[in-house]
Amino acid sequence: LKLADFAKTLVGMQGFCVRAFADALDVIPYTLAENAGLNAIAIVTELRKRHRNGETDAGINVKQGCISKMAQDRVLQPLLVNTSAIHLATECICMILKIDDLVLVR
Repeated sequence: LKLADFAKTLVGMQGFCVRAFADALDVIPYTLAENAGLNAIAIVTELRKRHRNGETDAGINVKQGCISKMAQDRVLQPLLVNTSAIHLATECICMILKIDDLVLVR
């Protein structure tokens, strides 16, 4: 949500690219809910609401089919895992865009 808000402050191609990146990240909780057999739209809407209200540790509890506080449920993941995955995915898409000549190579 914060990335999408930040994208609104940017203009031109930068704003468009950051918004597209934020949209791509929005797919993750939707896919998780859908793969768990939950109502993805309802779950993601509730998750966004909780994040907007400051519950930064709110997440999808696939066992109970609801949103709960991940720290209380002892669902923890090292930050390096997430940052590495996002970094690798970003590098991959940059290479694809360069191959397709959509981004100028510096």
